[in-house]
Amino acid sequence: MAVYTDISETDLKTFLAQYDVGELTSYRGIAEGVENSNFLLHTTKEPLILTLYEKRVDAGDLPFFLGLMQHLAKRGLSCPLPLPRRDGALTGELSGRPAALISFLEGVWLRKPEAQNCHDVGKALAEMHLAAADFSIRRPNALSLDGWVELWAKAGPRADEVLAGLQAEIGDELDFLSAHWPRDLPAGVIHADLFQDNVFFLNNTLSGLIDFYFACNDLLAYDVAICLNAWCFEADGAYNFAKGAAMLAGYQSVRPLLDAEAAALPILCRGSALRFFLTRLYDWLTTPAGALVVKKDPLEYLRKLRFHRAIVSPGEYGLAPRGEGI
Repeated sequence: MAVYTDISETDLKTFLAQYDVGELTSYRGIAEGVENSNFLLHTTKEPLILTLYEKRVDAGDLPFFLGLMQHLAKRGLSCPLPLPRRDGALTGELSGRPAALISFLEGVWLRKPEAQNCHDVGKALAEMHLAAADFSIRRPNALSLDGWVELWAKAGPRADEVLAGLQAEIGDELDFLSAHWPRDLPAGVIHADLFQDNVFFLNNTLSGLIDFYFACNDLLAYDVAICLNAWCFEADGAYNFAKGAAMLAGYQSVRPLLDAEAAALPILCRGSALRFFLTRLYDWLTTPAGALVVKKDPLEYLRKLRFHRAIVSPGEYGLAPRGEGI
C-alpha cells in the first residue's frame, strides 16, 4: 500500500455518497507498499480501505482482482471484500483514478514472525490455491519471464549506479532462467505477493490475507517460492531453515507438492528473487520525489538470489522427504 495520488475531503465525501457506508469521520493515507494509493477511512458505520488504482494497474484487470476476493470469501477464505456502490458497481472514480472501497480486515502484520506463523501462512496459501481452483476469470502473470525482460530493459542500463557489476550479473541470470524455467508444473491462481504485510494475525492466529493486486495465473509452486523468500530470511540475510521447514509443512498439510514441483523449488526461488529485485530496482530508480511511499532496497533480493544459486537440493529449504512432516 502507498499514497501517490492525494484526495480532498470534499471529493471523498462525494465519492462516498455513492455507497451505503455512513458519514465520513476521518481518513489518512497508508504509506506502506509501492503499488496503489490507499487510505484508511473511518465512517459512522465501519472502518474501510479506499484504494485508488495507479497507472501500473490496468483498469481492465479490476474485475479479476475484485471478483477473486469475492470468490475466495465465498469459499471460506478470510480476505477483504469489495463493497458495491448503490448502483451495484464495484468501482468508481476519484481524483482521476479508478477507485474501490474494500472492507477492513481486523489484525496486524507481524514484524518478526516465528516458525509457527510461517506454518500458518503456508497452510493458508495452499487453502487459497484450492479455493481459487474454480475461479473462472484468468489473468496472465505480467511479471513472469517476459515481464522481467521488459523491466530489465528499462532499469538495466542504470543498474551499476546501485551496485557495480549488476548489469552483467543480472543479464546472466536472466539468460539462465530463460533457459531453465519450468513450464509443465501445476498452475492456477496465485497471490504472487504474499509478504508479511499482506497477512494479518490476531492474538497470533492468522486472521486473513489481503492485497490481491498482483494475483494472476501461474505455477502454484512459484507462489510457494515467493513466500519462502518473503518469510524465511532473517534481517541479517540468513535463511531460517526452521521457518522454511514449517512453511513447507503447512503448505503440504493441505496440498502436497508433486515431486517435479519439489525438484523445481531452487529455480523457482531464483526466479522469485529476481522478480522482486527487478521491481524494487525499477521503483528505486524511478519513484518520484515527494511520493508518500516506502521504497524497498533491491539489494536485499540480490542477496537472496545469490543464496538460491548455491542450493542443490529442495531439502536445503526444509522440504521433508515424501511422507514425512505432513
